[in-house]
Amino acid sequence: MIEKENIFYSMFRLPKETRPSHKLWYPAADVYEVPDGWIVKLELAGVSAEDIKFEIHENILHISGIRRDRTCKAGITYRQMEITYSRFEKTLSFPEKIDTTNVEHNYADGLLYIYLKKRVV
Repeated sequence: MIEKENIFYSMFRLPKETRPSHKLWYPAADVYEVPDGWIVKLELAGVSAEDIKFEIHENILHISGIRRDRTCKAGITYRQMEITYSRFEKTLSFPEKIDTTNVEHNYADGLLYIYLKKRVV
């Protein structure tokens, strides 16, 4: 896949620094502790909801996905590229185990909210 993209970009004579990146990026996150758990907010501007996944294991939340450049088409010449288009990951650790049966999430306006409850033992 990467090789095909390199051929595409070389056809349009784009310097490497203006091509979409294949480097992994790490979105900014805010974590709030509330009495019964945590609220996680991730900044994911330009990422489609179907390209976001998250997994929980014990006290670890792992979020991953991909931001795609949907503007990249034949006939378009990039003049400047500062937005990273590639896979992303974020792993967060919590001081207590997470209740995996009671997780809610909402994605709107480029922000992913995940509502986590502490596991009651």
